[in-house]
Amino acid sequence: MRPVNLIPTEERPGGRRPLRAGPLAYIVVGALAAAVIAITALVVTNDKVSDRKAEVATLESEKASVEAKAKALASYSQFANVREQRLATITELADSRFDWERVLAELSLVLPADVQLTSLTGTVAPGVSVSGGSGIGLRTQIAGPALEMVGCASSQAAVAGFVEALKGIDGVTRVGLPSSVVGGEGTSAETASTCGGSGRTAQFQLVAGFDAAPVPPVETGEGVAPEVTTEAAPESESTPTETTSSEPSSGESEEAGAS
Repeated sequence: MRPVNLIPTEERPGGRRPLRAGPLAYIVVGALAAAVIAITALVVTNDKVSDRKAEVATLESEKASVEAKAKALASYSQFANVREQRLATITELADSRFDWERVLAELSLVLPADVQLTSLTGTVAPGVSVSGGSGIGLRTQIAGPALEMVGCASSQAAVAGFVEALKGIDGVTRVGLPSSVVGGEGTSAETASTCGGSGRTAQFQLVAGFDAAPVPPVETGEGVAPEVTTEAAPESESTPTETTSSEPSSGESEEAGAS
């Protein structure tokens, strides 16, 4: 006889039990799981959006506060800008200002005892005209400040020594000697009298230039001549020469030796 298993199929050990509800139950469970995941993602997203909105509101509040402070301090910023502009203007004026007091003080120290100045003119540019100035033609060749000197010395050697002494003044870049004439040669009686009346007295004209000094702007108004006019030198005067602080003029030494 064939053995017959009387145990129901669903209760047999090791056997595959048939589905009681079919695949519908799994579909429902999957849909519920998907819904839970979607709801969770939606809640998390809403929370993030709320946090971002709160952060934006905070930043806008801080921005408004900062703008209010900046507006309140705008006057101080404008004052700082005005201060910087004025400071720059003052600095520019100070840098372009020529220290005549120092130059004249040094001139008084290097002026020899045997040299006498009858005229002294200082100008910051060749286009500046000074009432009673010397009007030496060599001045127009110097773009910066310069001293124009007219005077007399005991001899031509004294004139040459004075030229070398002028080179020792701080800032002097060159010294020009347009003329140096021994008294009695084309010299007026007034000049000879001022220089002591000695026939061997040397009357000279000198120009000391400060080429390295900054040139300030010069305003030309009424009564100010745009150029310095000069008179032609007498035939008896020596040929105009110019010396620099770096190399002495040989013409001056020869002229001084000839005297």
